[in-house]
Amino acid sequence: MKFSVIKQRRLWWIISSVAILSGLIAMAISWSQFGSPLRPGLDFVGGTRLQVELDCSKQNNCDKPIDTKAVREVLDSKGLGSSSSIQVLGKDQRGLSIRTKALDVDQRTQLATDLSAKIGAFDPQKTQIDTVGPTLGRQLFQSGMLALVLSFGGILLYLTFRFQFDYAFFAFVALFHDVLITIGSFSILGLVQGVEVDSLFVVALLTIIGFSVNDTVVIYDRIREVIQLDPDQPINKIVDDAVNQTLTRSINTTLTVLLTLLSIYLFGGETLKNFALALIIGFAAGAYSSIFIASTLFAWWRQRNVQRKPVAVTDSIPPSN
Repeated sequence: MKFSVIKQRRLWWIISSVAILSGLIAMAISWSQFGSPLRPGLDFVGGTRLQVELDCSKQNNCDKPIDTKAVREVLDSKGLGSSSSIQVLGKDQRGLSIRTKALDVDQRTQLATDLSAKIGAFDPQKTQIDTVGPTLGRQLFQSGMLALVLSFGGILLYLTFRFQFDYAFFAFVALFHDVLITIGSFSILGLVQGVEVDSLFVVALLTIIGFSVNDTVVIYDRIREVIQLDPDQPINKIVDDAVNQTLTRSINTTLTVLLTLLSIYLFGGETLKNFALALIIGFAAGAYSSIFIASTLFAWWRQRNVQRKPVAVTDSIPPSN
């Protein structure tokens, strides 16, 4: 049975619009709370992050979850209460993540000691302390944004050179769709789950930009080939045929990559977890947009242009009696 992507194109557009709109609303709320569309991590804003976990091998050390009120009292005693954020981690609430302004080595050591005395002994194997200066954080953010803009521009130029401008434009729209879906999803996760974005998130966006355009290029290649061989075929039929001919390849390629990323997400540890999640969302959105968004928008545009072309009027010769 032949699958018609054109027949339900309004449905695909509505699904994408709802997903993007949800992300934009989350970004607006995030901006009001954090001053940015996403919850920024230490890499971008600078400061010190202390991540610890209670040592449950010690007797009575893990009898109750970490009390944020006790943690706040320790931070207030150090003059860090107003500039710090506290997050209790884990299902049993035995982990703790604190982000403060940049602290030197002595200040970090003293803070860890005071927290341990107040809420319990920490496992030294699970203690992590990171410090990034505000200047480095700003440079990382600017470099990341520059890399994203250059990659967008480079892909748009390449596709315009390889195909035509309307192919390139709608491939760019699909690419922007994938990035917006990924950023919007992380904006929602930042509000609901406290998920922060770091420099690895920018790497994930660049990877998504490079990967998700592949399926669009394959479908466009097939469309262009058929148009050159038989330009009189209706564009809707050409697009439907092109999608059906490449659908199996697109699904198989995407599933293979997603299975690998799912393994990284489940077993790659905390450091790679959000990176893998961003790629999972972006690659899934990329497969969807290549099949349902880039191709249907292109067909709509070409069909609209054909309908708007003036019909040639030929002089009629009255029949002779």
